[in-house]
Amino acid sequence: MKLYTYFRSSAAYRVRIALNLKGLAYEAVPVHLLRSGGEQLQPAYRAVNPAAMIPSLEIDDGATLTQSMAIIEYLDETHPAVPLMPADPLGRARVRALALTVACDIHPLGNLRVLKYLVHELTVDDEAKAAWSRHWISEGFTALEAMLAGSPATGRFCHGDTPTLADCCLVPQVFNALRFEVDMTRFPTIARIHAACGERAGFAAAHPSKQPDAE
Repeated sequence: MKLYTYFRSSAAYRVRIALNLKGLAYEAVPVHLLRSGGEQLQPAYRAVNPAAMIPSLEIDDGATLTQSMAIIEYLDETHPAVPLMPADPLGRARVRALALTVACDIHPLGNLRVLKYLVHELTVDDEAKAAWSRHWISEGFTALEAMLAGSPATGRFCHGDTPTLADCCLVPQVFNALRFEVDMTRFPTIARIHAACGERAGFAAAHPSKQPDAE
């Protein structure tokens, strides 16, 4: 498999975690989101993914998958030996809700193209851009903390005592929170789960600092 990735992309980070947890080998193909105006916007990459978004996963039969959540669920369905979704429907619904709180409610507001629009079109300065990111991460984490802390289904990880899709989404978002200096003491359950994930090799190897294109 071939993963088109960028070391700091949260969505690519999610997929790297999933691939690692499942023990699946892949070739990393870095696509620099800033160099030359953004390599993802060049015709060569648009031919891979017309949406010009990261990640894309080229699977062994030549098909190319896009959208991190769809990619991870595909991997879970085709390589079920290390499941990232619970066996029961209620558990799967809860894990999806936790994951989508990150992927749909928090992440898009801090996406690179949104931040670039704030700077280049709305002339927001760096301090205001950082404040924007801290605000929306904190808003989302307030909800997520309540969802996790208030449920008996939360264990060592977001759902029970093994990592799931929810943890694949949580860890990259905490990385972003730390980049923007969000006060994580406000979110003790999230911080605890993030620490537990960091003890697993699959999460550690997916960290942006460990990627071939890390800067």
